[in-house]
Amino acid sequence: MLSIVQSIPGLVWAYTFDQEQRSCRRLPPDATRADLRFVGNGFRWLHLNLADQRVAAFLEEFPELPSAVVSALTTHETHASITLEDGMIYGTLVDFQREFDEETRDIGWLHFAVCDNLLITTRLQPLRSIDRVRAAVEKNPARYRQPIDIFELIVAEFQRTLISLVIELTEELNQIEDVVYGATTQDERRRLAPVRRTVVRLHRHLRTVLTLLRRAAAADDDEMPHGFDDVAGRLTSRLEAVDHDVYALQDRARLLHEEIDSKLSSETNRHLYILSLMTAFLLPPSLVTGFFGMNTSALPFANGEHGTALAFGLMALSVFGAWWLLKRAGIL
Repeated sequence: MLSIVQSIPGLVWAYTFDQEQRSCRRLPPDATRADLRFVGNGFRWLHLNLADQRVAAFLEEFPELPSAVVSALTTHETHASITLEDGMIYGTLVDFQREFDEETRDIGWLHFAVCDNLLITTRLQPLRSIDRVRAAVEKNPARYRQPIDIFELIVAEFQRTLISLVIELTEELNQIEDVVYGATTQDERRRLAPVRRTVVRLHRHLRTVLTLLRRAAAADDDEMPHGFDDVAGRLTSRLEAVDHDVYALQDRARLLHEEIDSKLSSETNRHLYILSLMTAFLLPPSLVTGFFGMNTSALPFANGEHGTALAFGLMALSVFGAWWLLKRAGIL
């Protein structure tokens, strides 16, 4: 038990859940460590901010948290992980950062640990999904009878966030597609590049979480928290459905990029074709003007009254000859 009456470092929020009364109580922002004492049949949920350097020392005071769990909760590594050990589950999940006035597409990381009567989550930046989890818990606390239920809700909210992002990215691709397949040729690669980058990152992290959940579901029963097997099955089904949509979005963005490159290549080839024709038509007149500009003796038309007109006639005749040769060769 925590006996020292001190403030809780990095506290974002804390809840105590009472299974008998099917209710939860949110601790005040100035809650002390003594307020974390829980008597009865229930569990606690702590959400902490890792920007406070005292969080690691605070978590070490929990006797139910091994050193590996404390390290997982305070790490700054940026990759997903799920570990099952002695009836506990802990690791890192993917989420999206949230600013004070807007939601972003920047990747964030939520660290978690699920014990029998304790759930601890930590993060460095404000996250989008975890705030929705808190709102859902306050709206209907009776649904959450054990910490693993909130863990399921966290992953489910991440899946819902992915769905909203897929809808946003689909709308952006629709706008780019309308331009790409329109009558005019425009370079939409600048608009398409951030969309492709976001989709690729989504797919990579989503596949990682899916793999981790499948691996965790295949662990020994004595390593799993109570009810995790069913939770892992439901979450895997959820994420697989979104993974299909993200993969389709990735494939569509790739095809759009190829179509843009194809249209730009065709436009470049057309310009080169026109330039080649202009060169072919202007080369014979250039030879004529070069001949009359040699300043040598006995040049034709040098002393006549109509020398310039005759020279222009030769230039026109050379252009006509070049056109006839290109037409006969099938180039025009």
